[in-house]
Amino acid sequence: MDLDTVRTFVAAADAGRFQEAAAQLAVTQQAVSKRIAALERTLGVRLFTRTPRGAELTIDGQAFLPHARELLRVAERAVASVHTGRRPLRVDVIASRGAASGLMRGFHEAHPEIDLDVLMLLDIETAVAAIRSGTIDASFRAVAMPGRPFPEDIESVRVLDEPLQLLTGPAHALAGARSVTVAQLVGHRIWMPGIVPGSEWAAYYDDLVAEFGLTIEATGPNFGSDALLDTIADTPALATFMGEHTRHVWPAAHGLRRIPVTDPQPVYPHSLVWHRDNPHPALATLRTYLAAAAAGHDTAGTWTPGWVLQH
Repeated sequence: MDLDTVRTFVAAADAGRFQEAAAQLAVTQQAVSKRIAALERTLGVRLFTRTPRGAELTIDGQAFLPHARELLRVAERAVASVHTGRRPLRVDVIASRGAASGLMRGFHEAHPEIDLDVLMLLDIETAVAAIRSGTIDASFRAVAMPGRPFPEDIESVRVLDEPLQLLTGPAHALAGARSVTVAQLVGHRIWMPGIVPGSEWAAYYDDLVAEFGLTIEATGPNFGSDALLDTIADTPALATFMGEHTRHVWPAAHGLRRIPVTDPQPVYPHSLVWHRDNPHPALATLRTYLAAAAAGHDTAGTWTPGWVLQH
């Protein structure tokens, strides 16, 4: 069904005269007559009766009018859903409890007027493909992984260097330390079953191991963060790494310790990634917010892999 004919029908029904409907629609009266006739042929009924006072709706026209109005409302909503100025800003934060999720919560608090769709896409290639196709507007990633440069139409800016902390149970040998150096971690078993081969965080920890001789184990199935925290709490021989801005809740009886790591302080680099031609106005607002909220990068005493982009 041609929406122009439906729109003309509604205008004529409201005006009561084809001439007035033509003026409202900025078309000729003949064009209005042709559109109404086309709609009547499509529906197989008469919609108007001509009278000395103008055009009156037939019984069929009266029955069709509320549905015609709803058709136009649905069409307006359909257009609005993809209009870059009105649809929600779609952002991938990878995981709900990570630093990127916290950044987006802060953005929402600062700009509650901006509608958001928050997604969690694990794989970097999936995220980049979604950015290029327009399925999402932006993603938080560590860039750029060795051997996987971004396409030329993808832009990125570094927004947060997140310090790593050591998480231990109460019986771990380092549980009482106020801080630990990287050198002190050598020989200790750091268990991280959530490392996904081929991911940017796998590349990060591979470089951390190679640089400082640490022992990071990714063995066993990944049953999620709750199972990880239970195991760390109950196993004195195991510890894990956790980002400073990662938020987890555990029972007080676990007695878990979050211990800063120093000399140097390993930091995980979070960057915002987007398509250079994305016109969504809220994307610019997000970038401005993150630029104002971001601290300095590559400060003295910190470490990141050599492949991390500096801008």
